[in-house]
Amino acid sequence: MGTPVFSHDGIVCVMNAFKDKVKLTFSEGASLPDPDNLFNNGLEGKKWRTIDYLEGDKVNEAALKKLVRAGVDFNHAKAQTKTPAVRRKPTKKPAITSGSKDEPLKLLTGGNPQIAKADGDAPVQAYIAGMPGWKSDFGRRLDALIVRNVPNVRKAVKWNSPFYGIEGQGWFLSFHVFTRYVKVTFFRGTSLRPVPAGGTVGSKDARWVDIHEGDELDEGQMATWVKQAATLPGWVP
Repeated sequence: MGTPVFSHDGIVCVMNAFKDKVKLTFSEGASLPDPDNLFNNGLEGKKWRTIDYLEGDKVNEAALKKLVRAGVDFNHAKAQTKTPAVRRKPTKKPAITSGSKDEPLKLLTGGNPQIAKADGDAPVQAYIAGMPGWKSDFGRRLDALIVRNVPNVRKAVKWNSPFYGIEGQGWFLSFHVFTRYVKVTFFRGTSLRPVPAGGTVGSKDARWVDIHEGDELDEGQMATWVKQAATLPGWVP
């Protein structure tokens, strides 16, 4: 079963049904005006805000419409401020090695390190060491966070991306380097609470978080997602 996702220039809100309530989560709720005080949960979050509707609650349709419109306007304004890609003359970079003199580590399109498929921590650490600039530090922090919260985690590099899973259960998370951000993907993301913001109709159960330079990593939220994801049936290629 999927989760209804409402988008315009990015996700505006997602809706989840629980036994005792319906939760409406706004991905940029912390940045939206809420003069009618609709948000009643997640008020401590840095981005997300939620409205929990219990049986018998009256829906303030006019106020909810204004809040949705504010979410649409926020996403549209954010999309308009994105700087278009600028073609630059490529500069020659020193080769990064994965630990073997015979296997120089190449950076593929977007700066993604090229690592041969292999199981274990060593190829993952080689990938992280090869992530360019600020992305390498983020990779180390994310890797350490996963290990802290899932001590029995299994690691591998597949398709030039680190994978994390549980033996006999499949993979629950992967990340990949792009030019402007690092994409952290949860293969059963629609089953997480709250649902990560990234996703499309075609992505099925997968949901993701895009981390840009300067973004403040919400380690508490990431740890919650990692622990939830590790308990779910993982993805098996």
